[in-house]
Amino acid sequence: MTDRIKLKVLGISYSQIQTGAYALILAQVDGPYRIPVVIGAAEAQAIALRMESITPPRPMTHDLFVSFAHAFGVKLKEVFIYRFEDGIFSSELTFADAERQVKIDSRTSDAIAIAMRTGAPIYTTPEILDETGFIMEMQGENDEGDDQDDETPADTSRGEPKLENYAIEELERTLERLIRDEQYEEAAKVSAILRQKKEDRGENN
Repeated sequence: MTDRIKLKVLGISYSQIQTGAYALILAQVDGPYRIPVVIGAAEAQAIALRMESITPPRPMTHDLFVSFAHAFGVKLKEVFIYRFEDGIFSSELTFADAERQVKIDSRTSDAIAIAMRTGAPIYTTPEILDETGFIMEMQGENDEGDDQDDETPADTSRGEPKLENYAIEELERTLERLIRDEQYEEAAKVSAILRQKKEDRGENN
């Protein structure tokens, strides 16, 4: 299919739709559209840890899956988000070895968590992009642009005002402790705040 749209992972924010859930923001490659996908806390952890290049002391489920596939010479070729129905995205994983190629249905959150660990491309259809996508307002266009900018997962800091007041060095120490204690959900939150602070400092330099 030549009309598929390539996507990339842009960030994660707290979901404004479901309490206790997160919104994974996918971005159209070389295009203006963004797609929000509501995911659970466990999948948000797995994706956020990979985004921040954090290696947990013991493999998580998606890491174990990828290691198992590699051990048997199986490669993930792509993730395809092929359907959106009743508010739910459906995806399939295409795997291949030296002899055959197979497609497996998957939750979109799991599919993307695995793709991020293998470098596999992520695609969707133009129809899904038209139905679920939105165009991000660029910073500086108007006074509301800063609140609507999804280029960085700024919303991940909401609900954690005390962490926002931490210095970068304090956040780094907190992150190390949380990873050591295997508190990955909290580590993902701290990591997102830390990255935002580093980006803000870089913009002001």
